[in-house]
Amino acid sequence: MKDQMVRAFAADGMIRAFAASTGNLVEEARAIHNTAPVVTAALGRMLTAGVMMGAMMKNPEDRLTIKIDGAGPMRGVLVTADCSGNVKGYPYENMVILPPNAKGKLDVSGAIGAGILTVISDTGLKEPYVGQVELVSGEIAEDIAYYYASSEQVPSSVGLGVLVNPDSTVNCAGGFIIQLMPGCPEETISRLEECMKGVTGVTDILKEGKTAEEMLRGLLAPLDPVVTDTTDCSFYCNCSRERVSRALMTVGEKELRSMISDGKPVELSCHFCGKSYTFSVKDLERMLKTGGAS
Repeated sequence: MKDQMVRAFAADGMIRAFAASTGNLVEEARAIHNTAPVVTAALGRMLTAGVMMGAMMKNPEDRLTIKIDGAGPMRGVLVTADCSGNVKGYPYENMVILPPNAKGKLDVSGAIGAGILTVISDTGLKEPYVGQVELVSGEIAEDIAYYYASSEQVPSSVGLGVLVNPDSTVNCAGGFIIQLMPGCPEETISRLEECMKGVTGVTDILKEGKTAEEMLRGLLAPLDPVVTDTTDCSFYCNCSRERVSRALMTVGEKELRSMISDGKPVELSCHFCGKSYTFSVKDLERMLKTGGAS
């Protein structure tokens, strides 16, 4: 089954909603970063959130970055997404081993610890919009809901889940974001709250083989949801030798000359996808000569 994200409205436009099934892309991220189960869960939740939050942007060039910096052993995670279902991300520490939490689940909150959630929206303006809140739980879904309520004044219900197999691979992953539009009447809010009461967990729905659309329709059934579009989503990294080369040139002339004097090739790896790029001494000399470094 393909990873997909659906967008919908309900209650005559008073509610907007997003849902995503992301098991394949989360498994790809797990394999790339060789993550322990609790890190897979944290990274997968963030990637899923990125897919849906990215879809809220308007232009193909817009980029959304979600970052958590925590005091726990995982230290944090960073995810970048666009509006077309493309997402990438990496954990700061990939191998964290913790006992289950009090509910017998992977202890994502313990892995992240107390910290800060930062959301950066780059829409091509002179300065990107940056929103920042303290983590309220470290479980990510609650933290994103708190971000929307406090930083953007948009009441939201957020569910995120990753089910990890005994062999540490990903069984299923996905999530939903349901938001109240301005002027939403109290009656509609109460009906939505009733809908949310019966939700036990995202993975409980997805492990039955349901699609993102089926999940969303089930969640909002009493509110007459109308799906407006469906988008395929995937783990996608747009790194290239040229982009990495530009990054290398930013180290400055002094550092480049030091690398050249060492007489050895320089190898750089992409944080997001792990792909390596090697630059010979001649490559470094060419960068220095073209004046790309400052």
